[in-house]
Amino acid sequence: MQATAYTYDPQTRSGSVLLDDGTPVPFGTAAFDAGGLRLLRPGQRVRIERAEGRGEVTLVTLQTF
Repeated sequence: MQATAYTYDPQTRSGSVLLDDGTPVPFGTAAFDAGGLRLLRPGQRVRIERAEGRGEVTLVTLQTF
């Protein structure tokens, strides 16, 4: 699933993304670390994966084409 980085706190390595319909979805440190990123800037296109059921974000990484 694709989204746009919305907020990011480099100290906690957590933040939120906006889905294409404008819905904000938070992500935690574990999701950020799972993607292997070092930094995230608001406005970057990202790929996210969500857990079934609760929809918790489990991975945030850069969108590659």
